[in-house]
Amino acid sequence: MKFNEPTNQEIREQKLYAEMGLTDSEFDKINEILGREPNYTETGIFSAMWSEHCSYKHSKPFLKQFPTEGKHVLMGPGEGAGVVDIGDNQGIVFKVESHNHPSAVDPYQGAATGIGGIVRDIVSIGARPIGLLNSLRFGELDDKQNKWLLQGVVDGMSDYGNTMELPAISGEVEFDASYHENPLVNAMGVGLITHDKIQKGTAKGIGNKVVYVGLPTGRDGINGASFASGELSDDNRPEIQKGHPEAGKLLMEATLKAIDMKELVGIQDMGAAGLTSSSAEMADKGGSGMKLYLDRVPVTHSDMSPYEMMLSETQERMLLVVENGSEDKFMNMFKEMKLDTAVIGEVTEGDRLKLYYEDELFADLPVAPLSDDAPVYVLEGTEPKQDEARTDYSNEDLETVFDNLISHPTIGDKSFIYNEFNSTVGGNTIQDSGFGAGIVQIEGTDKAVSMVLDGKSRYVFADPYNGGKEVVAQTFRSVIATGAVPLGMTDCLNYGSPEKPEIYNQLDKSTKGMAEACLALSTPVVSGNVSLYNEHSAGGILPTPIIGMIGLIDNINELKHEGVNEGDALYLVGELTPSFAGSQLEKQLENTIRQTERSIDLELEYKRGMMLRDKLVNGEINKIAPLGRGGLIAKLAQLASFNNIGLEAAVDVRKDLLFAEGASNYIVTAPAGLEIEGAVEIGKLTGDKFIVKAQDFEINRELSDVKSAWEGAIPSCMNSED
Repeated sequence: MKFNEPTNQEIREQKLYAEMGLTDSEFDKINEILGREPNYTETGIFSAMWSEHCSYKHSKPFLKQFPTEGKHVLMGPGEGAGVVDIGDNQGIVFKVESHNHPSAVDPYQGAATGIGGIVRDIVSIGARPIGLLNSLRFGELDDKQNKWLLQGVVDGMSDYGNTMELPAISGEVEFDASYHENPLVNAMGVGLITHDKIQKGTAKGIGNKVVYVGLPTGRDGINGASFASGELSDDNRPEIQKGHPEAGKLLMEATLKAIDMKELVGIQDMGAAGLTSSSAEMADKGGSGMKLYLDRVPVTHSDMSPYEMMLSETQERMLLVVENGSEDKFMNMFKEMKLDTAVIGEVTEGDRLKLYYEDELFADLPVAPLSDDAPVYVLEGTEPKQDEARTDYSNEDLETVFDNLISHPTIGDKSFIYNEFNSTVGGNTIQDSGFGAGIVQIEGTDKAVSMVLDGKSRYVFADPYNGGKEVVAQTFRSVIATGAVPLGMTDCLNYGSPEKPEIYNQLDKSTKGMAEACLALSTPVVSGNVSLYNEHSAGGILPTPIIGMIGLIDNINELKHEGVNEGDALYLVGELTPSFAGSQLEKQLENTIRQTERSIDLELEYKRGMMLRDKLVNGEINKIAPLGRGGLIAKLAQLASFNNIGLEAAVDVRKDLLFAEGASNYIVTAPAGLEIEGAVEIGKLTGDKFIVKAQDFEINRELSDVKSAWEGAIPSCMNSED
């Protein structure tokens, strides 16, 4: 079959490579590597592999800062997901990924395929998923477009995950004008594995066969990696990938069966850049070459070109390398499960990726440069001009601020979202979305895994360096609050264009802070993702690094107490300081973020967190609730509303400090009269009132009114006709 593809001359003269995302200098470098001009298919392959999404060409220097080793780490970055040890020959596989640009174009399919992609990442390592988490960002819900985006994303994620019968355990959502037109949809997958099942995406063994399994390759998502690596515009909206959860479930089970077969050499999800990335990366990691016969690839259209086949991002596909002679065994199993499959190539000697279609050579490329030789850009960042810190809001109408705070979708109840997700399928969920980290018991044991996904973008914008520390610390607090010992973390770095000096500075300083916090809190990075160029008509999004963290509870039976009880005393652990930069109070009253220093003591963070965890495990205290957005008063309102228990609290501080958002602070519930280092008893859980007092200030409300405002925060916006 003949394909009407542009000639080398047309690629060069019309700069068609630029439309694929390559710069002039990058195209010149490809010419140097090949010693000739690339043809159309080869240009497309390089454009995908050298895209920001696949090569991390602006972020790679920052990623090298992160600690990736620790006593619990079994497999760090470099594969589809990382693995930490939980003892008894078991491990936890986990990773977070972004699907931001696709979700902005088609929120339902963009979010659904985000779940599908992260599930395949986990499964391709050899793990069975035990939990899904999500971290979402949208513009304010007074805008119809943002309502549409939220509903589409929630429907897409829930429909896919529920059909796959995978429990959605936890998540977090924030609404801010910064994300208008450019929502963030980050999905995290967590799976259970035994040590001997851990797989790597590698192609080795001359003559071993390359096996395709999954849905036929279509024209959806072509150039998806390049699309995700540039700014979103009206002219840059390709056909988005479509999710097929029924096929995804079949593929998950088939993949796990294949991993049990001793003849499997390597396996990798056809994710970003599809067949291109999976084949090139597997060959590179195996130190091998590979031949692919593209006329054997299952396709949806008989006239699909090699370019389209290699760059398609059709979902629900895996690429395997199996021992020569065993291919029929695998294919028969896949066919029995009604999955398309074919032997499409073989591992070869040397270091070339060669693509044939009906005996015609369409690409002949060195493997290593595709994966390893993408240019790395080190740019100059610009420090922002520092604002004058505002440390006193005591003259403001703080009663009205409180009412507006608890009824804002960022602080309010998120059950409008998480009620759409099945959180208990599998029967091992101990704690799901609503208040705190998710907890899943390891079947057949007393162990449980705590999992959380969180981000604090306003802090990072205010002070990238210390804000980066706080993002890691916040997830640490949430994990220890369940009684777990943190084992490791994954990250998704969502930023605007790194070519803008002020955003490059955010990326530089925040990752430095994150790396320092990882070391101080003993949470090495085992996997991650970078999503740059998140821009819209008004500029870039807030810098939004999202952290997923895993912790281990040795014996869940020791922690199955009530948690929150009528009559429990309330303790404030830590000191309320006038930390307002990046706070919800600042946003509500001034609609700004002052770029000024925030403060966090990582040594204190670790010491205090582990002390509280020990007291929870020992049964001395009943509940740990880290303070966060909205400060002490917001956390008290959430605690009372979620548990439907009134409270009375009095704190001898200036009234605006009730809304301060400093680091390392907690609310603890426990019997009265307890001595806790760094803590003061401030009240108790009782009755049907919500009463909080400070100096010259009192909130005295019916709990039912507070709870109604909190629960109605998102529904009232979504049901509004405005």
